[in-house]
Amino acid sequence: MSYTALYRKFRPDNFNGIVGQKHIVKTIKNQILTNRVSHAYLFCGTRGTGKTSTAKIVARAINCLSPKEGNPCNKCELCRAALENRSMNVIEIDAASNNGVDNIREIREEVKYPPTEGRYKIYIIDEVHMLSTGAFNALLKTLEEPPEHIVFILATTDPQKVPATILSRCQRFDFHRITTEEIAQTLSHYMEIENIEAEKEALYYVARLGDGSMRDSLSILDQCIAFYSDEVLTLDKVLDVVGAVDNSVLYEMTEAILQKNAVQIMDLIEQIMIQGRDISQFVIELIVHFRNLLICNTIENASIMLDVSSEEYQQLQTQAQKISKEECMYLIKIFSTLQNDLKYASNERILLEVAMLKLCSITEEKNIDGISAKLAAIERKIESGIPFLPSSEPIPVQHIETVPKIKHPLILSQDRKIIKEGWKDIIQEIETPSVKSVFSQVSLEFKEETDQNIYVVCPFPALQDLVKKNMDFLQQKIEEHFHKSVSLFVITQQEYNEWYRCVYGVTEQKTEEDAEFESLVGTYFPEAEIQE
Repeated sequence: MSYTALYRKFRPDNFNGIVGQKHIVKTIKNQILTNRVSHAYLFCGTRGTGKTSTAKIVARAINCLSPKEGNPCNKCELCRAALENRSMNVIEIDAASNNGVDNIREIREEVKYPPTEGRYKIYIIDEVHMLSTGAFNALLKTLEEPPEHIVFILATTDPQKVPATILSRCQRFDFHRITTEEIAQTLSHYMEIENIEAEKEALYYVARLGDGSMRDSLSILDQCIAFYSDEVLTLDKVLDVVGAVDNSVLYEMTEAILQKNAVQIMDLIEQIMIQGRDISQFVIELIVHFRNLLICNTIENASIMLDVSSEEYQQLQTQAQKISKEECMYLIKIFSTLQNDLKYASNERILLEVAMLKLCSITEEKNIDGISAKLAAIERKIESGIPFLPSSEPIPVQHIETVPKIKHPLILSQDRKIIKEGWKDIIQEIETPSVKSVFSQVSLEFKEETDQNIYVVCPFPALQDLVKKNMDFLQQKIEEHFHKSVSLFVITQQEYNEWYRCVYGVTEQKTEEDAEFESLVGTYFPEAEIQE
């Protein structure tokens, strides 16, 4: 005997086997028990939620010779004939290929004749929204006042396309998307019947990929079982078959994006490509991941809204604390656009890398969503106590030189102005030639009235390293000269310019003295011009 696909083999044969549709099952069973069967039903819902299966069970139950609590017995002659697709009382029609007026006219002629056996003749019209306008009009009168022995069951995945005149003549039942937990439990039960060993995590991931559809989940599971025949089905094996990535990659990629770590992002993309994962599937999962983080940031008890395990929910909650709502919405928009562009790309990897590197760049953002996201990132960093120093390369906190506070009072804005003006005097007091040479190439800057920091601005990164090595000496010299407690940060000219642009929205207008100083530095240290 030929092999039967799992979704056909495990198609439910009674109402007890319908998963996730208790509201519909209870209503229809009560109608059958009280002999109040309607003349027309409309089953609506996404694919794989049980519309056709329920329609077939209803067709058998209302004609069954010995029903049990509203369920068909599946043993009498009428039930067996319907199960074997040889019943003259159950007519299944595919509206996608029989959508003309002539097809409906044939039905209108046939409904006049009573069933050969049983009480009812049942017409199951699948994908009814595919009928033409003329066919719908031809069906109206028959659907409104059919003979007593006729029952219509219409099924559709797109009820918006069904005319209101048809909807008003039917009892409508909306089939819900099946939850991941319900699908996973059902798959586990089926695997026990098939005597196949599968890990709980693997079945749960297959259920997630099914996206609320039992049929899709069974098709994916069937493919995985066929690929790894006579082996234990693990999560890694499922990922290999469907070309997806482990959830840990999504968390690592998110962390790298938040830190603007281009090197780590490129390494992760390289790992994805080496493992043979599908780029489009990865982008889809990344969008879902940011959506989950957005819900965690927005809703107090997000576990109700998220269809994830308790362990993964804890991971989402932890990472959601590191990202703002504005950043989530901005990233969802960016990757949704990328997902659409990937459909027409000849090289998906290049598009993904360009999008990722753009997120890591410090280019001026003109989109209002991007500006909101960057401002939210600045606020988040300030609240967590991390100074905001934008750069194409992220600066770890431990690398930012800070000076411990001393007993002198904090400086005010006018004090910082005096320190900046007396910077040349401080340099002249330095006796060591090498140290004096280093500090003669840097400048002191400050802007915000509420910002107590003074920024030691270096023309290029190499000089920044030299300044950091002598920070204690510089700190001591300033405090001895002015008798004030200062907080110094060493940054490059590029970092300072970006900070100024983010805060004030424009590039700082340099004084003639500053321009002359940068000109001299560029003459003796050409590397500074390159960094600019």
